[in-house]
Amino acid sequence: MALENELNALLHALQKQRDEIELQLHLAGMDVKDQWHKAEPKWAQFIDKLGVINDENQEASAELIHATKVIGDELKEAYKRLSEQLGE
Repeated sequence: MALENELNALLHALQKQRDEIELQLHLAGMDVKDQWHKAEPKWAQFIDKLGVINDENQEASAELIHATKVIGDELKEAYKRLSEQLGE
């Protein structure tokens, strides 16, 4: 359960950061927009996998939980880079 709580905390942090970046994208250059579009499929994967993990009717495997954490960490880094570029 601790890992599920960690993933849910990561979800909320990523969602907040994603929303902030999305607001700034309309002023961004093409390079930043391209990076955003590359990150979006990972966001969809993260949300889908987290939904399976949080589904009380299904038992999530350690492999699924690990894969979800990896995707979340990749998104965290992508959003960090985007935030830095947008803050320039």
